[in-house]
Amino acid sequence: MDDKVRSKIILQTSIIGIIVNVLLASMKAIVGFIVNSIAVVLDAINNLTDALSSIITIVGTKLAGKKPNKKHPLGYGRIEYLSAMIVSAIILYAGITALVESIKKIINPEAADYSTVSLILISVAVVVKIFLGLFVIKRGKTAKSSSLIASGKDALFDAILSFSVLVCAIITLTTEVSLEAYVSIFLSLFIIKASISMMVETINDILGKRVETELSKEIKRIICEEENVLGAYDLVVNNYGPNKDYASVHIEVPDTLTAEVIDKMIRNIQERVYMETRIVLTGVSVYSFNTKDEEAINIRTRVKEIVLGHEGALEFHGFYLDKANKNMRFDVVVSFDVDEKELVDKIKEEILSEYNDYSLYISPDVDISD
Repeated sequence: MDDKVRSKIILQTSIIGIIVNVLLASMKAIVGFIVNSIAVVLDAINNLTDALSSIITIVGTKLAGKKPNKKHPLGYGRIEYLSAMIVSAIILYAGITALVESIKKIINPEAADYSTVSLILISVAVVVKIFLGLFVIKRGKTAKSSSLIASGKDALFDAILSFSVLVCAIITLTTEVSLEAYVSIFLSLFIIKASISMMVETINDILGKRVETELSKEIKRIICEEENVLGAYDLVVNNYGPNKDYASVHIEVPDTLTAEVIDKMIRNIQERVYMETRIVLTGVSVYSFNTKDEEAINIRTRVKEIVLGHEGALEFHGFYLDKANKNMRFDVVVSFDVDEKELVDKIKEEILSEYNDYSLYISPDVDISD
């Protein structure tokens, strides 16, 4: 999706959210003070925090849309993750505030005096919030905006909160038993848990996550469909904001290819990967694969068998045998579940027991993608 179109979707959706939330907050605040309901007043405050969240989303999107410059050559896209973090923090604050006020209401109870008009207004608020939440989430997924999705989820939580207030009001009118403070505690905990989940997800985006298995396999499939590519390894995908992914990869090619052929191959790979996945391959490194020497091929087969026979050795690649200088080298992907140095030492010991006239260079790789 074009960045301008994406920004327009986020801006329009956020403005709609601000208008709706301000109107709902005003209505609920009036109702809450009239009927003396702490739950309704807290619900109004929550709507105000939603409006503030939408404003932060707009500011974050505008800042993230700044063009790259010398200081930040990869752009400002990650600012959106920071704005999503702020939204999550606001939701967390609203949940904690609601919890504290609900506990106070239990200690010092005050009876609420609901009317038919107040029940109708709360019912309307529930319906409006449900539609707003679904609308914002849908638009957030379209624009791939974590901030919008977080705001949409919060709107649905608000709808649940308002519905619980409505149920409590009906119970109070029919049985004269007040449950709103107790229900508010439960819902406050629910909101706190949801905000923490949103925060953790955003932190993962900022820290960097393992590339999704399906995407990793798709990129490698595209690469390996190129003629003369024998394998794709060490795929690293770095995210610099929504729709801004940059990657690097190693490919294995026959040792008979010329630089001209390899250059054309890499350009084709980069173009196809971008066209089909919108990911920019910034670097494609090359492993030379022995094809001219039968002895080298046999040694490679045996070394691979030794390496993959060790628990924790997930993948073997990049093997090259230099018979003239009597050395061999390769990479091994090491599982996070084993000690890297210990595994590499064991592999070296076993290989050198069979090929003691060779020098051995092993590069342990991080298990960064499938």
